[in-house]
Amino acid sequence: MTHQSTPVTIIDEHDARRIANVHPADWVNPVPDDRYHLVVIGAGTAGLVTAAAAAGLGARVALIEKHLMGGDCLNVGCVPSKALLAGARSGERNFGAVMSRMRRIRADLSSIDSASRFRDLGVDVFLGTAAFDGPDRITVAGQSLRFRRAVIATGARPAAPPIPGLDQVPHLTNETIFNLTEAPARLLVIGGGPIGCELAQAMARLGSTVTILDREPRLITHDDPDGAELLAAALRRDGVTLELGVTIDRVSGGNGVSASFHRDGNSGTAHGDALLVAAGRAPNVEGLGLERAGIEVDKDGVKVDDHLRTTNRRVFAAGDVASRHQFTHVADFQARIVVANALFPGRQRASSLVIPWCTYTDPEVAQVGLTAAAAEREGVAIDTVTVQWDEVDRAVLDGTTDGFVRLHLASGTARLVGATVVGAHAGDLIAEATLAITNGVDLGGIGGTIHPYPTLAEAYRKAADQWRRRKLTPFVRWVLGLWFRITR
Repeated sequence: MTHQSTPVTIIDEHDARRIANVHPADWVNPVPDDRYHLVVIGAGTAGLVTAAAAAGLGARVALIEKHLMGGDCLNVGCVPSKALLAGARSGERNFGAVMSRMRRIRADLSSIDSASRFRDLGVDVFLGTAAFDGPDRITVAGQSLRFRRAVIATGARPAAPPIPGLDQVPHLTNETIFNLTEAPARLLVIGGGPIGCELAQAMARLGSTVTILDREPRLITHDDPDGAELLAAALRRDGVTLELGVTIDRVSGGNGVSASFHRDGNSGTAHGDALLVAAGRAPNVEGLGLERAGIEVDKDGVKVDDHLRTTNRRVFAAGDVASRHQFTHVADFQARIVVANALFPGRQRASSLVIPWCTYTDPEVAQVGLTAAAAEREGVAIDTVTVQWDEVDRAVLDGTTDGFVRLHLASGTARLVGATVVGAHAGDLIAEATLAITNGVDLGGIGGTIHPYPTLAEAYRKAADQWRRRKLTPFVRWVLGLWFRITR
């Protein structure tokens, strides 16, 4: 079945201003060029970056969007969620005021992704539903666009888990929760991943009684388990009830909503006034006529090789529709790979990307490269160095000592293969480890770099000092002792 876009809800003048930018009602599609160097389907992050970069290089580019330019990131993802989190952290208890601020900021930022801006960049912007009509042709709003290369960047949408009764119960997703003007007194959240945890903490701090239910025994399962445990403790301090490792038997509506579950032979029921489903994403591949262009799909969406080329050599794909790593920053860098490989004889590889990520809760939990569990699965021997925040003066001064910086090194070397940062500003701090892994800077190089005092980034220098001390084996100490006796 073709995925239907979530209807646009206009709450106030801020929403009206945003919609006027990203899907103007009076927009007139241009007359198509004879042939485009690049036709891009989808105006989320991957599509916008692809179109802007290609047009900036002088290519003739068409960009097609059926719903809202800016995609998830601007409209229902990064921008509104981080504005909501900021409001929740501020101590503001007026939910309506927090949401109004979010809508204002979102509208302010929407001009960057607007249809008129991309037209001014030299891109032919078409609003409407796109479908392939052959291996080198796409139709939109009754017009046919012929291309040399095309890019599928249609993104993904919230996935509904197969829970009995869920399809009969109205529920929120990240596409609809930002339309709320009043906080539900009780909120059930299905999903203990980054989206579920971020929104659960924000809503709890803004006055809702929140319960998270997840089949996994811990939160954010792709991250360091110690970081996940610190996050769980923080959520509990905020009043969030965690029902983890459960099987949800049924969701029921009526007077509010309830979720019946069992765990280890015991049963229970969680009750709420609203339900948020944050349990995964599904790629938007329906209705594109992919079969007419010889484009195959797999479990992750559009099937691509390491150069992001689909099974049609003329067509590439980038972003959430074709990636297991569904992050805005990954879509951005995949778009850059596509531009190089589609328009030029580039051979850039998606597998070469070093991908960090962060859950923007309090504390933040950030990761790049291997965790200890991933290293074990892949058979990579590692040495690990951990610096707790109570060892770092700036964290002590700020009173933010819950968390740590943990670095994984290839065994017996100083080469960084993974890092976890848990605590305040972890999403910013993970950048140093990402830079090091990307550019081959080892821990010795990090330790030899002056870090301002007092800063949280000093944790990296302390990790390097700790690593150096480990190199002082009994034999090395004996040699040093001999040296100092000789030179006394």
